[in-house]
Amino acid sequence: MEFKELGLSEATISAIEEMNIKHPTTVQADVIPSVLEGKDIFTIAPQRSGKTYSYVLPLIDIIATKKNQNILIITPDSFQANNVSDSFAVFNKYHQNNEEDESSVVIAAPDLILELADEDKLDLSNINILVVDDINLIKKRHQLQNLEKILVKLPADKQNIVFTNRRSKETQNILDEILKTPTEIKIDKTKEDEAVAIQEHVAEQTHQNTSARPIQQVQDEKALELVKKYHVFNDKTPKYLLIEGVLKN
Repeated sequence: MEFKELGLSEATISAIEEMNIKHPTTVQADVIPSVLEGKDIFTIAPQRSGKTYSYVLPLIDIIATKKNQNILIITPDSFQANNVSDSFAVFNKYHQNNEEDESSVVIAAPDLILELADEDKLDLSNINILVVDDINLIKKRHQLQNLEKILVKLPADKQNIVFTNRRSKETQNILDEILKTPTEIKIDKTKEDEAVAIQEHVAEQTHQNTSARPIQQVQDEKALELVKKYHVFNDKTPKYLLIEGVLKN
């Protein structure tokens, strides 16, 4: 199978090809079309199976074709937040930024999202798409309670995309809160190492190309200053705001 069969745009496919990625992994082939169709999705996929690209690639196309998309991506920690943000930067390079579009992407761990929301520095009331990556790892970071508090602040009418590396009894209740009638996708354990070589190659290229990133990224103190000055989802905010680490006043 090829990426062009999954419904991705030519601009996104050009960036994929430039990174020398020939074919989608199993999780990418299964998840990408469902994300583009706006479905709620619950995916059980092992680490290193290519799941990050499975939602980043279609989300880039959604932002390119629909105005004012507000996307919240909740990661277990700042390390994964950085990986996700780098993926957006690399694969968005052939899309044209629309100055009239107020779409925003916020990527962070639950504790920081909750802290900023509680301090009225982050508006969660108009999220269009929620991605939870990965709920079992969030549990292992002892962040489930924070995740539950975030869910209360989110609108009911949104697309929900949830990943886990394994089923867990401890996460089932919160999964029931997020997902009602999701498309369920399960990737076999044997696929775990399918994307390792590809991901390592792209990660290396990403670090080499950071100076040429077309997307404005604001990190650490600069990100916090912007969030203090504006609500995240307003026209003054950069399209892609990476909040990493534990930022405090």
